[in-house]
Amino acid sequence: MAISACSDIDVLKELLELLNLEQIEENVFRGRSQDLGFGNVYGGQVLGQALSAAYKTVPRERRAHSMHAYFLRPGDVRESIVYQVDRIRDGKSFTTRRVVAIQKERAIFSMSASFQIEERGFDHQDLAPSVPGPEGLASEVELVKRIADQIPARIRERLQCPQPIELRPVEPMNLFSPEKREPVRYQWLKAISRIPDDPSIHQYLLAYASDYGFMTTSLYPHGQGILQPGMQVASLDHAMWFHRPFRIDDWLLYSVQSPNACGARGLAIGKIFDRQGVLVASVAQEGLIRFHG
Repeated sequence: MAISACSDIDVLKELLELLNLEQIEENVFRGRSQDLGFGNVYGGQVLGQALSAAYKTVPRERRAHSMHAYFLRPGDVRESIVYQVDRIRDGKSFTTRRVVAIQKERAIFSMSASFQIEERGFDHQDLAPSVPGPEGLASEVELVKRIADQIPARIRERLQCPQPIELRPVEPMNLFSPEKREPVRYQWLKAISRIPDDPSIHQYLLAYASDYGFMTTSLYPHGQGILQPGMQVASLDHAMWFHRPFRIDDWLLYSVQSPNACGARGLAIGKIFDRQGVLVASVAQEGLIRFHG
């Protein structure tokens, strides 16, 4: 069953329940689907649920440090998704899992994830970009309401609903009147209320949020938006590395750039910093960007 659009329930609680899967067998889990109005399952949902499934088979003291995923087929929001976990390796320091997401007896997604015990070692990082903080910036929901009359009816209501992860772009782009600009985007994000202290929950919530609008950065130099007629955008793969502890219920800065687009594909690279400028995660994705003009 798909989760519906706007309702009076706590949207963050709903998201946490969405990502906390039902166990069917020892290494098999089932998750509901979320209907965001786009017709297919949102890629971040499958990323978050797959990481959640893998975590359910990993010793509690180990934390995810990387995940590498491929989106194989569009997911159907009307159907639940079954996640099969393969316990590939349990070593002294690292644990490796492979997760396949299945709908209608076909794989729609596959992911490998690696987990590690806590260790000390060399430490360096890129500096956080100097951009305005989240205070005073309009949220995505506020920005959407300003252009609501232009948004297709099938997604208008959902986009104007309260969102479990608040997004505040530093330099918003009007999706219906995009101007050409450098392929760089900065966005603050934060869960709308406090999250339990379990680090795994913060990680799979960030995985969920990491796919939101990620590929749009590849369209900036071309003056195109994902909602414009003739534009087809879809995630092909997604990689994520968790570097340091963080809380998603405090503001995080998502810095994204697109170094390349060719062959109907765009590449986006992201870095996620906390309010103190600590690099907590890195993200990379290649996506389909076709224009049927």
